[in-house]
Amino acid sequence: MGSQENTAMLSVNIQALRKQRSWTQADLAKKLGLSRASVNAWEMGISIPSTRYIVELARLFHVSTDFLLGIDINRTIDASDLTDSDIRLLTGIAQHLREMRRS
Repeated sequence: MGSQENTAMLSVNIQALRKQRSWTQADLAKKLGLSRASVNAWEMGISIPSTRYIVELARLFHVSTDFLLGIDINRTIDASDLTDSDIRLLTGIAQHLREMRRS
């Protein structure tokens, strides 16, 4: 994937992840200590976040930096406060959904 495609994927991912949380650009900017204009520029593909902010965005959105950059389509779930039983249940649900898509 070329740099233009990476920038486009990053822009799309930032906007989609922000909207999934019902955050405005101003909400995200405040969490990062930036201006709304900076977040808008990222989402428009006018500029790209520095490495520091890519890492911070990944942390805020609970995704990997690879996912955010469009390198990896897998998402991660923070299961640190879940029981082993909860994790087994989630794993089973994920497997069930994969099998349903295949059929």
